[in-house]
Amino acid sequence: MLTILRDKGVEQLDGYLARLGQDSGWLVICDRRENAPELEQRWNTEIHFTPMGRSVTVIRA
Repeated sequence: MLTILRDKGVEQLDGYLARLGQDSGWLVICDRRENAPELEQRWNTEIHFTPMGRSVTVIRA
């Protein structure tokens, strides 16, 4: 589920970055599920690339 949200978020951010003329951006995903692992276990930072080749730093918290 979070992978799908991340992928959709990166795709949506791609359009925003295009309109702003930016080559990179940040996406922060906060896992607010009641059964989510502790923050220390789910904290993660990754670099992903949009369909148009922009770099997005994805932070999962």
